Formats: sequence, C-alpha cells, structure tokens
Amino acid sequence: MASRLELHEELKAVLGLDNVYFQPPESQKINYDCIVYKLNDISNDFANNKTYYYHKRYEVTLITKKADNNIVDAIIQHFPYCIFNRSFITDNLYHHIFYLYY
Repeated sequence: MASRLELHEELKAVLGLDNVYFQPPESQKINYDCIVYKLNDISNDFANNKTYYYHKRYEVTLITKKADNNIVDAIIQHFPYCIFNRSFITDNLYHHIFYLYY
C-alpha cells in the first residue's frame, strides 16, 4: 500500500507546483493555485474475523484562480481511482473536489 507521502509527491507533480497541503490548520497561509487534501474515509474488507484489506479515501480539493484549466483533467487522468465530486466558487476562487482512493 502506498504511503500518504507518496500521494503528496504525486499531487505536487500533477499540479506542477509545491503548493500541496495535507490537512492545513486555518492559520497556515496558502498560496494559490493549490491542492488541499485530507483523509476522508477508510473502508475495511474483513476475512477470518480480521481486517483483511483497507482502502483509504482522500478528499482532494483543487483551488485555482482560473475557471478553466487543465489540472482537473490531469488529476483524473493521473489517478486511476479518482472520482470527481463537485465544483463551487468561494471568494473568487474555483474549488474542484475529488475523492481519491490511494
């Protein structure tokens, strides 16, 4: 199973910037365009009264200043277990939410 740090490096590569943040505190200054992600869910598969395998799901938010960009496509194409969830605009920033199983 891949580590969260490996996911972090892959997200930086897809974004093309170092602006990738894992569960940042509200006090942390964030530079845009960026990706903010957090652990969202862990689903377990059981066998023989034990956890046989588990799947981590991360909520990945791409925050950009531009309405149209190719990063959305790059995220979907790079990660095979990626699901687009929704988009919204807040404070003139475009937010694109993905669920990523990694």
